[in-house]
Amino acid sequence: MFNTSVVIVGLEIGTSKVCAVVGELGLDGTLNIIGLGQSRSRGVRKGEIADAPLTEDDVRQAIVEAEQMADVEIRSVYLGITGGHLRGFNNRGVHPIVSADREISEEDVQDVIKNAKTINLPAQNHVIHAIRQHFLVDGQDGVTNPVGMLGSRIEVDVHVVHGNLNRLQNAIRTVKGLQLEVDDIVFNGLASSLALLTNEQKELGSLVIDIGGGTTDYVVYANGIIKHTGVLAIGGDHVSNDLAYGLKVPLSRAEQLKLEHGSSFLEEADRGQTITIANELGLPLKTVNLEHLRRIMSLRLEEIFQLVGQDLEQAGVLDYLRAGAFLCGGGARIPQIAKLGEQVLGVPVSIGKTNSISGLKSALDQPEFATAIGLVKFGSFQQRKRAAKSFLTDGLKSTLGQFFRRA
Repeated sequence: MFNTSVVIVGLEIGTSKVCAVVGELGLDGTLNIIGLGQSRSRGVRKGEIADAPLTEDDVRQAIVEAEQMADVEIRSVYLGITGGHLRGFNNRGVHPIVSADREISEEDVQDVIKNAKTINLPAQNHVIHAIRQHFLVDGQDGVTNPVGMLGSRIEVDVHVVHGNLNRLQNAIRTVKGLQLEVDDIVFNGLASSLALLTNEQKELGSLVIDIGGGTTDYVVYANGIIKHTGVLAIGGDHVSNDLAYGLKVPLSRAEQLKLEHGSSFLEEADRGQTITIANELGLPLKTVNLEHLRRIMSLRLEEIFQLVGQDLEQAGVLDYLRAGAFLCGGGARIPQIAKLGEQVLGVPVSIGKTNSISGLKSALDQPEFATAIGLVKFGSFQQRKRAAKSFLTDGLKSTLGQFFRRA
């Protein structure tokens, strides 16, 4: 199908880090991660660009590092996006079949999807994804591929993710400023779920929660399709801010305390424990109460799970989660966070692992790289679709050519 291997790059411009992952799609369709570049993110707030020149520098650094590791020149990327302006909802499109024989064609399928995307959105909003769920033909439910069936009316249920066009363009312009093309933009939560979930988990019903620095993205799958998506403009940075305020320490020190002594749970053994932190000169600076530190963290993380749970309950999808919830993002590293998630959501919770990808073990095992790896996986699906389409078109031309030559 592929004449040569194809290089696919996923770029996540996050609140705490910029990450570029390089994948190679082999001749046999296998995906291999061959490069990883990252840099500290300084110009992003709550998942959106707040300082374009700073962000451009950080992206450049991550891209250069990824190029050096993979030994390739990066020309285009699949760009991950998030932010509090993103919204997801389910919608239905309807299309009458007008052909004389009532046979549904590929054009009819494209038209009904187009109708499902034509929704009454604010003028400044842009549809990022219109993910087909299933079709109905003359009221028959659960049709996965209606092409070739007979009917007078076709309907499709889609999950639509949309956001503010100007706010989306800020990230795209930053990438294009580095002479890179954007192959496509992809919702971070969708990318993370592609990296973590197996087909069986999608069928059973799964929740993926990506706890990043500035946002928490989540996606619900059931019966193999996306049922619900959401974004909270709350993440790991808010935990650090709470600690800085509650413990009366600088933000940089709060971040360090979170990483070195943080936990999602307050244990009995923590009571009365203290931590002495020193300043740069090595002199004792302050004594911090460990019980206070962990209680502050626990309350904020509990709130994140509660807000996700409330949204899922309102959407009526909480009962779908037979395979449980899977965590990724930097927040998934916080000790005992899965235990807290189980307590709040009432479903089994575990740290997600990337699946059906080979390559750099260092990247594949880290929860904070799930989004960027998922972006590469999304790109590989797009490449396979294009290759299959090209193969069919070229094959048809070749067959017709041979037919006319023989004639």
